[in-house]
Amino acid sequence: MKWILSLVFTTLGGWVGWWLGDFVGITTAVVLSMVGTGAGLWVALKLNREHFEA
Repeated sequence: MKWILSLVFTTLGGWVGWWLGDFVGITTAVVLSMVGTGAGLWVALKLNREHFEA
């Protein structure tokens, strides 16, 4: 379950970061995509730890 959550949340985080950064420029989109990917991974691991591990 951890890997599925990580995949989904990193994809969504990267997409949101790219979408927001694309309003400014390509470099901003790349940087915000990386930040969004990291944030998505953090959220996925936190959800996994709180709800799926015993």
